[in-house]
Formats: sequence, C-alpha cells, structure tokens
Amino acid sequence: MYSHLEEQKQNLLASVLKFALSRLPQAQHAVVQDFIRHYFGQMDAEDMVCRSVDDLYGAAMAHFSFSHAFTGGMPRLRVYNPQLEDHGWTSAHTVIEIVNDDMPFLVDSVTMEINRQGYTLHLFLHPLFRIRRDKQNQFQEVVGNETEGRQESFIHVEVDRETDPIRLKALGDGVLSVLADVRAAVGDWHAINDRMSAIIEEIGKAPACFSRDEVGEARVFLEWVNDGHFTFLGYRDYELVSIDGEDQLRVIPRSGLGVLREPREGGISASFAELPPGIRRQAREPRLLVLIKANARATVHRPGYLDYIGVQRFDGKGNVLGERRFVGLYTSSAYHDHPSEIPLLRHKVANVLAKAGFPPTSHMGKNLVAILERYPRDELFQIDEKTLLETALCILRLGD
Repeated sequence: MYSHLEEQKQNLLASVLKFALSRLPQAQHAVVQDFIRHYFGQMDAEDMVCRSVDDLYGAAMAHFSFSHAFTGGMPRLRVYNPQLEDHGWTSAHTVIEIVNDDMPFLVDSVTMEINRQGYTLHLFLHPLFRIRRDKQNQFQEVVGNETEGRQESFIHVEVDRETDPIRLKALGDGVLSVLADVRAAVGDWHAINDRMSAIIEEIGKAPACFSRDEVGEARVFLEWVNDGHFTFLGYRDYELVSIDGEDQLRVIPRSGLGVLREPREGGISASFAELPPGIRRQAREPRLLVLIKANARATVHRPGYLDYIGVQRFDGKGNVLGERRFVGLYTSSAYHDHPSEIPLLRHKVANVLAKAGFPPTSHMGKNLVAILERYPRDELFQIDEKTLLETALCILRLGD
C-alpha cells in the first residue's frame, strides 16, 4: 500500500513539474523545478495524491513568490484564504505561510499556538532550503552545498477555514508573537547558559546558614540542569524591595534574556505579586534554590506551564537581596531518569525513606520505594521533605 501511494506521489510530482515548465519562461525552469521538488519532498503521499496538479503548483508558487524578498532577522508571514484569481490556486482551508531563518522549536511552537487558538491542522509542511540571495536579498537559487547560501525555514500550514477578519488577524498576530519568543529564546540561549555557569561558580560563597552538604547538592543540581537537562527559555535578575509595606521582586533593568527580555510595565514581577501574602513573606527566608511551576504557559517548544528555577542572592549577613530567575522546561531525561540519578531528588527520596524507618527489603519498604519512584516528577521537584513523607505514607496506607 505504501509503495503504491509513493509511486502515485512521484507521478503526481512529475506532473506538477511538467505543468510548471508549461507555465513559466525558460529562464525560471531550473530554479522553480528545484524549489517544487524540494517543497513537496517530505509531504505525506496520502496528503498529496488527493490534490490536483493545479493546486499543488499554485501552492508552491505562492510560497515561492512570497519568499522572493527576505532579509532575515525576522519572519515573513501571511494568513489568507487562497482564491484562484488572486493567488493562483484554491483551498478549502485557511493557509499560513512563513519564511524564516531556520532555528529549533519552530514546528512545535507554531503548532502549539494554532491549537491554542482552537484551529485544527489539516496540513503542515516544513521544507528547509539552503538559498542563495543577492545583495538586495532577492531569491536567486536553491543550493545543495552547505557552505553556500543560508538555511531558511519555509512553513505551510492549512487550518480550518476562517473568514472573520478579526480572527484571521489574531491568528497571524499569535503566530508572529510565538516566532518572536522562539527567536529570543534561541538567540539568547548561550547567554542564559553562561549566566547559569557564573551562578554555579558563585554558589559556593553561600552564607554560613547553609550547610556544606546543602551548598554542594545545590551546585550539583545546577550543574545537572546546565548539562542538557533543562531547556532554557528565559532569564532575569530581581531585587527584593518593600513597597508600601509589601515585599516585591523588582526587575533589575537590562537583565532579561530570552522570553524574559522585556519586563512588564512598572518593572515588578507579576508572578510574584500574584502570590498570597503568606507565600510572599517567605521571599525573605534564606533558600538557595526555589523550584516551582511558573503561572505562565510556555509559548516555545511544548505546551505546559513553565518550570521556574530561582537562585537567591544574599548580602554578607545572609539577608536575601533578590533572585536570579531561570524559566524553561525540564527535558525528557528529568522525567524518565530514576530519582536516585537526579541531584536534590536523590537526597529528598533518601531522607524520606530514612525517616519512614521501614526495612528496605520489607513489604512496606518496597512499596514506599515504588510510590516515590512513580511520584509525579513535577511535584517531586517542588515538594518539601515533610510534606512528601506525609503524602507518601498516606498513599502507602491507602494501598494496603
């Protein structure tokens, strides 16, 4: 079945290429054929064979024409409903076309935003082209040599047909906003990584109120985070201040990187201000690390609430001065590795087992180990030992 569909796809592609030769001046034949061949190269055969030669040619040429002038540095995007007289092809769907510098997270992030707005994806094409452009950034040709031209990402998405101009604009604006977040996160990744490396070196100078073991484990955890177990998306520095008798974390100007480049109006951490007063009062309690979920969803990479790693900053007397905040997403290894292999978690689990007091080979001891190994990983990062012990014992007793 697969080989038959693939054969149909290749025959259809040959017809599209032949059709292009009949419609275009000879000077464009080679360039356009290279483009069309690569444009549909990874398209699923089942998606392709149900389309007409005219519409396949029209879709490719519409994107080709749209890409003719591209300077890089920011994406080109349009959202439209193809009409034969205006665009040279038709579709029952609304189409999103993007030309962008190639970078990680584009497909996942664009898909995530489209789903967030409630649209169903009917087709998603993402051919990568190495393109040579002239000094005016006009398209010249597709090149095969990786040392020539520049790598560009072409995205063609078809979603439920939308005719409301306001919703069409919102769809385009939303995708552009996500692409800006992707560019910021990718562009600042090395700088964020360097900030983490500097903090790892500094954490050994923590106040005397922290034991050597606490400092050592915090440092090892941050090294583990920095070693590919966390996708950094943003960073920002905050100072702890009192405003009208209430503690606030105030943004330190020009400290933001990635998705946290620009502070909110007033420079106050909105996520901190929205916390209950009792929780905010804990900001003055010395803690090396603050591991929680942020109250904002990720717009880059994958859906879900952002993971938040705060590293407190202290004066010489051990008073909290502020916080260095990283936001991002733990990688899959953080969820799949055994807790005994993850810094902080290994000590937390070991301490809970010790406090429970069950012999390791006993029925209760083995069951408690199994509960802790299967404990929701996001909660395991955040929960304190006392609460974890109480919760795990409750689960153990319920099981029995």
